[in-house]
Amino acid sequence: MLTKPITTSVLRQWKLAKEKFSCITAYDASFSRLFEEQGMPVMLVGDSLGMAAQGHTSTLPVSVSDVAYHTRSVRRGAPNCLLMADMPFMSYSNADDACKNAASLMRSGANVVKLEGSGSWIYDTIRKLAERSVPVCGHIGMTPQAVNIYGGFKIQGRNETAANQILESAKQIEKAGAQILVLECIPETLGQQITESVSIPTIGIGAGKHTDSQILVMHDALGISSGKAPRFVKNFLSGTGDIRAAVRLYIQEVKEGLYPAKEHTY
Repeated sequence: MLTKPITTSVLRQWKLAKEKFSCITAYDASFSRLFEEQGMPVMLVGDSLGMAAQGHTSTLPVSVSDVAYHTRSVRRGAPNCLLMADMPFMSYSNADDACKNAASLMRSGANVVKLEGSGSWIYDTIRKLAERSVPVCGHIGMTPQAVNIYGGFKIQGRNETAANQILESAKQIEKAGAQILVLECIPETLGQQITESVSIPTIGIGAGKHTDSQILVMHDALGISSGKAPRFVKNFLSGTGDIRAAVRLYIQEVKEGLYPAKEHTY
């Protein structure tokens, strides 16, 4: 049970102390309450709701109003977690739209907004949001909103040139003022290099065991997703038989560095 609010400064303290922490996606009050009661410090209202909750084949159909609705629901169930909310596809294509839409998500209960991508345009947007008191989480590596550019959900940073570009993006995102950085589907060595190169906490999903934190889509962590699971997924409900026990096991294995194991990494 979380007894006091988790903030970005708490996450920084954990990074400095090398205390690993867990994150999970949440979309409603019932599950967010259950997660917080087990001690889950960070939750994300991800645009993954497009696939996990709405039944789409990608995250692209999700709107700002969708994320705002689910953010309000999650916040009611989990008042003390650090709550991140995804900025959906094309909701931050320019700084003005980013500020307007971020304000909507913050008013809905988010503590941090998350933006996918890299490049000068997004660094400028992060800078403008940070200057206007909006905490930002960057998201690089495999960014699901770019699925049509990649031609599918594919690992990024496999060769030296691509890895160096992702590393440089991480540094620029921190420099622009981001508070947190998500690393998705990159080689474990690159996840470690980025984590050691930036002072902000890194949250990995398919980025190896050396990131400061791990995040999973709740449906994946509980083994209720359909289709073939990505390599980084572990079903924590299998073998426990109880959702609360599964969540506690996930938190414990992240904290102790047991998850992700070698079979979950690239």
